[in-house]
Amino acid sequence: MVASYYAKYFHGRRTASGEIYDHYAMTCAHKTLPFDTKLIVTNPQNGESVEVRVNDRGPFPRGRDIDLSYAAAKEIGLILPGVAPVEVVIVHPENEQPQDQLVSN
Repeated sequence: MVASYYAKYFHGRRTASGEIYDHYAMTCAHKTLPFDTKLIVTNPQNGESVEVRVNDRGPFPRGRDIDLSYAAAKEIGLILPGVAPVEVVIVHPENEQPQDQLVSN
């Protein structure tokens, strides 16, 4: 999967879920996953991971699969490149353990 992150311009704007986007929260946008789905996103270049919650739709630029909040992107070292391959695993609520790895279409 390929990740990017929200520009600070979106801070304070409403997301598709109705929440106000907070670039310091650990959230993300995904085109199809249900809102409130928890994900573990890992940057394979440095091994850093972060848990995020889906609260928006997107990203819409071609070739991108997930948009991270600024804070989540910073946590895994995505700020400098801006766009990078990541590994994404769904955390299932019944056991809070990573279960299903997602791959790009």
